[in-house]
Amino acid sequence: MRRVLLLGSTGSIGTQALDVIRANPRRFEVVGLAAGSDRPTLAAQAAEFGVEHTALGAAEAEQLVRDVEADVVLNGITGSVGLGPTLAALECGRTLALANKESLIVGGDLVTAIAKPGQIVPVDSEHSALAQALRAGERSEIRRLVVTASGGPFRGRRRESLADVTPSEALAHPTWNMGRVVTTNSATLVNKGLEVIEAHLLFGVPYGDIEVVVHPQSIVHSMVEFVDGSTIAQASPPDMRLPISLGLDWPHRVAGVGRPLDWRTASSWTFEPLDDDAFPAVRLAKQVGRAGGTYPAVFNAANEQAVDAFHDGRLSFLGILDVVERVVDAHEPPAGLTRESLAEAEAWARRTADRSILAQG
Repeated sequence: MRRVLLLGSTGSIGTQALDVIRANPRRFEVVGLAAGSDRPTLAAQAAEFGVEHTALGAAEAEQLVRDVEADVVLNGITGSVGLGPTLAALECGRTLALANKESLIVGGDLVTAIAKPGQIVPVDSEHSALAQALRAGERSEIRRLVVTASGGPFRGRRRESLADVTPSEALAHPTWNMGRVVTTNSATLVNKGLEVIEAHLLFGVPYGDIEVVVHPQSIVHSMVEFVDGSTIAQASPPDMRLPISLGLDWPHRVAGVGRPLDWRTASSWTFEPLDDDAFPAVRLAKQVGRAGGTYPAVFNAANEQAVDAFHDGRLSFLGILDVVERVVDAHEPPAGLTRESLAEAEAWARRTADRSILAQG
């Protein structure tokens, strides 16, 4: 029986995790739940699963991690506010099932310095796929990681055709049903840029050996190419319950959690190169990833401000990355990396982004 502490229980990852747990009551026990602000749903979840320990907000969630005995902490919190709970889970020796990519990307060396080998289990579908494929060979045998991207709703369009994109168009993702920020990030490919940084931090592969390829069908979730020319891919219909279940009980598989592919039905899978001119987010993300320190935090914070401005009608779709790049270029990193310096850098990035957005308006 795996004791699970679930952070972000009322969101998409959290509710799907509870689906997995609900279907496997002899395998998983929920010992704690934390949500952002949805108190009624949190209370209903606690009643259903018989959970005494709950929390609202990131600060309470961090304390809950330190107070409650658990085998695995699933961090499904949205945004960089998940950093505190991530650090707490690692410091307490819990297995961290990580869906909150921002905490690893923003925390960088703060997170990797305290994480023991195998302590972080990725829940993002792409990184779960990489973790599964990497079991096919030794670290020295890896040639490169290939991270797949659906291409979002604007796949195949040239940069100039994106000038008048509306928020509703940006939210019309062809595959996944996600929140406003993540769905918009998928449209700009910022999400894929963040995933490249995450892949580097999780697996220690240099940025030059991590490639993004567009795969519209979202069946192959990522691939590992080895030095002998072999490529190992993980393929399944898009369903987050599969990587969530692996995160809860890595490396063991949970029977029946997802449906298999139907090999009796004819289908085609296609792969296309990324258009770096129309979607420069991956290039910029690699730049800030290589710079390290507080740069990824600045990249993420400026993007969140720009996405909000886009949805408020204060910024164009192409303006999102323009703002992010200006803020990154203006950043002067502090001498050391601490939680305090990260918080200060994020606050600076948000203020600077807001000024840039106002100037564009």
